[in-house]
Amino acid sequence: MQVHYAEARGETAKAGLRAFLQVLPTLPGFVGAELLVSPDQPELALIASRWEGSVPPLPLPAGVRAWVFEVLESR
Repeated sequence: MQVHYAEARGETAKAGLRAFLQVLPTLPGFVGAELLVSPDQPELALIASRWEGSVPPLPLPAGVRAWVFEVLESR
């Protein structure tokens, strides 16, 4: 399993990531995802998505930074 994090900042961060979140379930291997915000960093929004196997090529919105992590252990 892999976890993909997508990070956006600024006034339109949440709106852009909400649209991105709607696309994810249509892609192969999608398991689930959450749109995350922090009261301590209101300009920052993240999507954490989980994938069976490798993360496929994703249509990231402009200006979004992203990382893929391998899950080594889960409970």
